[in-house]
Amino acid sequence: MAKGLKVTVVDCGPLNIDKGVLMTGATGKITVPSSVYIIEHPQKGLILYDTGVNYQVADPEAAEKYWGPGMRDAFGCTLTREGAIDRQLINLGYKLDDVKYVVMSHLHLDHAGGMCHFPDATFVVQKNELRYAWWPDHWPGLVYCLNDYKETRGFTFIQLNGDVDLFQDGTIKLISTPGHTIGHQAMMIRLENRGLVCLGADTAHLKEAYQSLAPMPYDWNNEAVTDSYMKIRAIEQAGIPVYFTHDPKDFEDFPHNGEWAD
Repeated sequence: MAKGLKVTVVDCGPLNIDKGVLMTGATGKITVPSSVYIIEHPQKGLILYDTGVNYQVADPEAAEKYWGPGMRDAFGCTLTREGAIDRQLINLGYKLDDVKYVVMSHLHLDHAGGMCHFPDATFVVQKNELRYAWWPDHWPGLVYCLNDYKETRGFTFIQLNGDVDLFQDGTIKLISTPGHTIGHQAMMIRLENRGLVCLGADTAHLKEAYQSLAPMPYDWNNEAVTDSYMKIRAIEQAGIPVYFTHDPKDFEDFPHNGEWAD
């Protein structure tokens, strides 16, 4: 097994949004992060898990064209230009071409917005997610943005169908967790001094929803959501901590701002 895996988290798209959008039956407003995980692998180089919101959404006028009329306000997106993934990487001392792999949990607009910055990276995505994103059903399709990936036809993709040990060294495993989207995938990382950690992405938006088995209004399939909740619960009951992309406390508890988790 490779040694010395390092990971940090940054917020690439804070959202002030109706809680009911994130958890069926909830009320009131909540401010949540759009977490992007930056992983250093000693042999494979720099790896991203998701890419956050596109930099153009930082400009309200540009957002009207990029996301569509009223979408920035509907999501309460307060992204600044410095908050987009390209600037976050540079501020941490990286170059954009240091990124060798980009693992996509799924292709919603708060996860796929930064794909454009890494044309030379290898993208890792579930095959059915990639195809569905290009032609989604109407209601679930509201949270896909074609602009995020319409120029990626020439990019290098590894299209998966299920679980995989990405580098066959035990450091990064991708776990199929459909439900929120047709091809959602979570990530397991093994840190030398901390053991396994599960990055649950949007298997649930909030820890509260996951714990109460509550679905989300924009889920692709509610039955599949419950099945994936059970899969994550099995991981958690094995003593492995789980972090969700939009849960404020999960973001707060995870090492960030350049602090490494290993």
